[in-house]
Amino acid sequence: MKMLMFDFRDTEKEYFKENTPTDLEIEFFNEPLSDKIHLTDSQKEDTVILSVFINSELTPEILSQFKNLQVIATRSTGYNHINLDYCKKNNIAVINTPYYGKSSVAQYTIGMIITLTRKVMLASNDVKNRKIDYSKYEGENLSKLSLGVVGTGSIGSAVCELANKFNLKIYAHDLKVNENINGFVEYVDFDELISKSDIITLHIPYILEFYHLLSEEKFKKMKQGVYIINTSRGELIDTGALYKNIKSGKVKGAALDVLECEYLKYDNEEIVTTVKNASETCLENVIITDKLMEFDNVIITPHIAYNTKQSIMNILESMFISIKEHYHGGYLNRII
Repeated sequence: MKMLMFDFRDTEKEYFKENTPTDLEIEFFNEPLSDKIHLTDSQKEDTVILSVFINSELTPEILSQFKNLQVIATRSTGYNHINLDYCKKNNIAVINTPYYGKSSVAQYTIGMIITLTRKVMLASNDVKNRKIDYSKYEGENLSKLSLGVVGTGSIGSAVCELANKFNLKIYAHDLKVNENINGFVEYVDFDELISKSDIITLHIPYILEFYHLLSEEKFKKMKQGVYIINTSRGELIDTGALYKNIKSGKVKGAALDVLECEYLKYDNEEIVTTVKNASETCLENVIITDKLMEFDNVIITPHIAYNTKQSIMNILESMFISIKEHYHGGYLNRII
């Protein structure tokens, strides 16, 4: 069976040195799948499996090129880059990898909490610029703060477990109570969580109803001096509202591993073409994000919370197990 693997990175090559699926003919592409990728007639006709990451945009126009497509396996937890309606109509299975990086993302989240509350970036930048001012670096003891965790699935619950080691007061919100953490976490409704928490961290998938979950209205309900952490999806936060509240001091600091309109990459050599095809909303977000980068209390990283050697190996192993399960009639990690 032919499989095309897009968004292929150097860090993933290690896996294939020791693991070569014998029943798959795999072709690798470093680029994400988009309308800029040139595919041969054979690739369009013979491919039955696509493997992608979040940078690929699987629209109906792109997917319709593949005449015999059976499975899409995304090497991510989120799947909003895949047009599920098209897949349902055309009987294409969609597989994700939901549990691969819970430890990596949880550790990264706690790292960002410490970095923000102890003003590590500010102090480091001042040292580099030889402008040390100790009066600016007073931090906060985590045991005196409260943490609001939105979403207590595999990643969110792992964050709670680590946060508990630092004696943080933990509030949580989810549709379903996670019994594994219920003994040391207080479940509350969403508005209560954002009004009581000194730190708010997001660990939910992005679906349309969660668009701008943290809106201007919600920021008004937060505590003065709140910290915001987002390692989930950029669209969960109204970037303009965040900027306004960072500037006013209502938000004391933010760590963003994800951004709205993340496909607009700042290091993209084809940025002119990308911008031409972008929506007005996305262009506004790019401008606002540039302004956010000017703040010492804002940390922006390029979607790396999951990115450890162990997680990369787990992603690929999980993906191939799920594909094998599908062809044996199973539904492991099936979205549809």
